[in-house]
Amino acid sequence: MATDSIEHITFRNPDMYWDIAADIYFPPNFNTSTTYPAIVTAHPIGSCKEQTSGNIYGTALADAGYVVIAFDASFQGASGGTPRFREDPAQRVEDFRRVVDHLVTLPYVDADRIGVLGICGGGGYTLNAAMTEKRFKAVVSITGVNYGRMMRENQGSADGVVAALRAIDAQRTKEARGADSAATTLLPDSAEAAAQIGDIDIVEAYDYYRTPRGQSANGCVLFDTAHNAAAFGWDAFHLAEELLTQPLLVVVGDKPGAFGAYRDGHEIIDRAASKDKRLLELTGVSHYDLYDQPKGAGEALKTVIPFFADHL
Repeated sequence: MATDSIEHITFRNPDMYWDIAADIYFPPNFNTSTTYPAIVTAHPIGSCKEQTSGNIYGTALADAGYVVIAFDASFQGASGGTPRFREDPAQRVEDFRRVVDHLVTLPYVDADRIGVLGICGGGGYTLNAAMTEKRFKAVVSITGVNYGRMMRENQGSADGVVAALRAIDAQRTKEARGADSAATTLLPDSAEAAAQIGDIDIVEAYDYYRTPRGQSANGCVLFDTAHNAAAFGWDAFHLAEELLTQPLLVVVGDKPGAFGAYRDGHEIIDRAASKDKRLLELTGVSHYDLYDQPKGAGEALKTVIPFFADHL
C-alpha cells in the first residue's frame, strides 16, 4: 500500500483528557465524494497499530474496498494517557466507542456499515465491546484472548491471584508515596530463555516482538504494574449469551499455546447469542501465524473479507 493511502491522525473525545492516535487506511481510487463501509481494527495487548492490526489486516481490508481505522489503545503506542502501558479493560473497551464516534463524523464513512476486527487481546476486547456498541454491524475475532481469564490462569490458583493483587496494592502504595512507576513484561529476556520455557506462544511472541519480523518502537509489550488490578476481575465474555448478537466470525489456529486463544475461540462461539456465527479453525496454524504469516493471517483473510462483504 502506498504511503499516501494512509492518514496518520489524532483525535480527542469530550470525555477524554488525552488524544487517541490512529492510522486510516484508504481503499484504491479513494474518492471523498463517495461513502465507504468502514472497519475498526484493534491491536493485541502490549502491541500497537503499526503491527498486525494495521500493516496486515488494515492493509488487506483497505485493498478490499474498506476504510480501515487502526488505533492505539489509550495509555499505549502513540495515544496519550498516563501512566504509560496501562492495560485497563474498561478503558480498552471504551476506546472502541471513541473510535466509532470519530468515524461517524467522517463524510466518506457510511455510519450504517461499520465492522470491527481485533487480534489476540484486541480480539477479546472486540467481542466485549460489540456487546454494548451496536454501531458495529459485524464482528471478527482473530485468535482472540480473554485477557481477564489469561491473567487469572497465569497465577495458577485463586491464592496466586490474591497474592498478585496484594503485590499490585503494595506497588500502588509506594507510588502514592512518591516512588517511581514500574512496568513488567510477559516476554523472556532472550530467544534462548523463551526456548527453555518451550510453549509455542511464548517462543513465537519473542520472535514477533523482539526481532525484525514484527518489532516496532511502540510495540513495547510492557504493562504498568500498579494499575493492572482491574484485569484480574474482568471477563471479556460476560453476558455474551445475551448481548453478543451481531454476525460473528471467530478465527483460531489448531496449535494451542499458553495464551489460550484456541479455548477462548471455542468458548465464545458456543456462548455468543449471534444467530449468524462461524468458527474458522485453521490447521497447522499457531497464535502468531495469525498475526502476519501467509498460512495464518493470509488464509484467515480469505474468509474475513467475504464475511465483511456479506454483512456490511
